Amino acid sequence: MSTQQKAVLRIIRNLAAFNCLIIVAMGAYAYHHAMSSSEMIPLLLTSVLAIIPVALPATFTLAAAIGARALAKQGVLPTRLSAVDEAASIDVLCSDKTGTLTRNELTVTSVRPLPGFDEAHVLGMAALASSEGGQDPVDAAIRLAASHKPASGLPKLTAFLPFDPVKKTSEATATDAKGSSERIIKGAFISVVALTAPSPAASAIVDELEKQGFRVLAVAAGPGTSNEIIGLIALSDPPRTDSISLISELNGLGVRTVMVTGDAAATATIVAHAVGLQGAVGPAGKLPDGVKPEDFSVFAGVLPEGKFELVEAFQKTGHTVGMCGDGANDAPALRQAQIGIAVSTATDVAKSAAGVVLTEAGLGGIVAAVKEGRVTFQRILTYTLNSVQKKVFQALLLAVGLVMTGHAVLTPMLMVIVMITGDFLAMSLTTDRVRPSKMPNSWQIGRITSAGVILGLCFLAFSTTILAVGKFQLHLGIEALQTLTVVSIVFGSQATTYVIRGRQHLWGLRPSIWLVLSSVADVLIISTLATFGIAMAPLPVAVIAAEFGAAVAFGAILDVAKIPVFARLRIS
Repeated sequence: MSTQQKAVLRIIRNLAAFNCLIIVAMGAYAYHHAMSSSEMIPLLLTSVLAIIPVALPATFTLAAAIGARALAKQGVLPTRLSAVDEAASIDVLCSDKTGTLTRNELTVTSVRPLPGFDEAHVLGMAALASSEGGQDPVDAAIRLAASHKPASGLPKLTAFLPFDPVKKTSEATATDAKGSSERIIKGAFISVVALTAPSPAASAIVDELEKQGFRVLAVAAGPGTSNEIIGLIALSDPPRTDSISLISELNGLGVRTVMVTGDAAATATIVAHAVGLQGAVGPAGKLPDGVKPEDFSVFAGVLPEGKFELVEAFQKTGHTVGMCGDGANDAPALRQAQIGIAVSTATDVAKSAAGVVLTEAGLGGIVAAVKEGRVTFQRILTYTLNSVQKKVFQALLLAVGLVMTGHAVLTPMLMVIVMITGDFLAMSLTTDRVRPSKMPNSWQIGRITSAGVILGLCFLAFSTTILAVGKFQLHLGIEALQTLTVVSIVFGSQATTYVIRGRQHLWGLRPSIWLVLSSVADVLIISTLATFGIAMAPLPVAVIAAEFGAAVAFGAILDVAKIPVFARLRIS
């Protein structure tokens, strides 16, 4: 269950508790006034029906499914529907470097053999410690470079250990022409040098190459544990041309991008600056206590378990985190983040742990997920406001009607009609056009509840006025008053739905065709039932038309009144 779903269910739970108190009060009032059980039981049954959010699960699922379908067309595949909701609220994106900010087109730019070795031999030995036919871009680049500079006298491969993301090395065992066994190690310089004798010359070369923005690998070889570094390989992976604009767009949406990579700090910094990340580089090793995304723009030399710790640290400071990953060891971090994002080259384990899977490289899919998530959020927010005001209104209207008329102003059958027409209209909101928010969304339960209560009281004033006119001016009997009430609820729901669907004036955004068709169907159904007296007492057409006109006027007034309410409660 997503954060949004939990928040909305908390709101509905609180409203149910409030409405239960209203029901108990009505029961006590009816009992005190000696209402017969034949009237009291339907009254209480109607009240219970009024507080049940029947369309809640279906509306959530439908809104998320529509969002997921829209994302699929943009190359973003949600693995669970809740991920569509969560994308609306992220304010930090932990992005990997290779393939997301860069092109993932690694090429060998420079080979620096140490004394006693040549470029062809270093490349040949590195190729022996590289996987063949796999999807590892580093190994593919090295094998391609080695094929262009074939070396003679290389040992024969006998065993191979693929790249270990924890050790940051891959290994091979080979036999030379004399039958002697030789161990070959290829990987990050800091990991390889820990297994060999210190080499000041190699350290100086690594420092030089990393300052130029290259990713540097060391190659070591030797019998058994007597290994020495034989050369260094510099690889380049140019930044994607769209990375700068997409990071800028995310920043405009209120999402801070932080690079998280296993590469050296010097290399990561150059790439970060090339894509527009100008902040500081995080310290190597243990994360600082209370680290925040705004403290650093780059975290380099990060192990897979470090990604999990980084996500957890950001969450502890109140941030909602999106995390990119591609390897099996990234799965814990992808699962911990509010929305895990598996990049296009990710393993099956990473994809299963992530909330969304990108089918194309780059940040474009992430930007699309954020935007579509906010569209879905606004649709669910509209439904939630609609549901809150209706639940408050309906329970109070039954209580006011009981006091005003001495009878139940709705029967169970009429309440079922209200529920069917209301839920049909509410579910169509999942297709509506909305204005996505400019900043990350969050569920302010108190403010949303307050806004819903205020709107519900306005709706109560409208229907109570209609009821009072029917009783005291038109002198209608209780059955006609019940029809008058159900028509006022359906027509009033039309007005409140169109008012609530936007945080600005209702004429600023054209409704979807499904919302319009649902409205027309609701109005025609209730008007037909009320005119011909089907399942209710009949009313003159003039009275129904007058109610419709009153609902239009009510909507116009409410549209003006909502602006200061939403502004005061900061609902956008």
